[in-house]
Amino acid sequence: MNGLTYYARSSFLVDILTYVTWKLSGLPKHRVIGSGCNLDTARFRYLMAERLGIHPTSCHGWILGEHGDSSVAVWSGVNVAGVSLQELNPAMGTDKDSENWKEVHKQVVESAYEVIRLKGYTNWAIGLSVAELCETMLKDLYRVHSVSTLVKGTYGIENDVFLSLPCVLSASGLTSVINQKLKDDEVAQLKKSADTLWSIQKDLKDL
Repeated sequence: MNGLTYYARSSFLVDILTYVTWKLSGLPKHRVIGSGCNLDTARFRYLMAERLGIHPTSCHGWILGEHGDSSVAVWSGVNVAGVSLQELNPAMGTDKDSENWKEVHKQVVESAYEVIRLKGYTNWAIGLSVAELCETMLKDLYRVHSVSTLVKGTYGIENDVFLSLPCVLSASGLTSVINQKLKDDEVAQLKKSADTLWSIQKDLKDL
């Protein structure tokens, strides 16, 4: 744990701690998950829906990867009633987007920092997010959540890192991972997210 504390001042450690828990527990990978981007995804949908003038449950979108600065907004998958917003606005989420949707993802990433700046810590939002995950598993609901899971072998990722992907959760744990069809730039961002975590994680010893 000493190797982690150096980075704790500027990092969200949920994904790395999920890896540590998996290694130390000896449990199979489907029994160990992290809260990951479940909260980020909820914030993303809320902010998207606010701009669109609809209820958040009617706006579908995902945040994947690291719970932190290198998280990935899957713009290609954002839709309302099955209508892809990126098909209507091909530049959506890019620097060329005149509607500046990229700002929504920026707000998601910066929201935790803002809460910490104002009151020194986060508790309610992440608490509610974890409660939602517990409800899904305790009630055996088979809902899909963006949670941290072992991603080695997925999207060309070669290292033992835990990142958030859309996962089906039930009473038995992680039942399956939804294989989203990502665009090349989204895959590249996901790999970069994996590299970011691995650059810290590779120095952990004796696990």
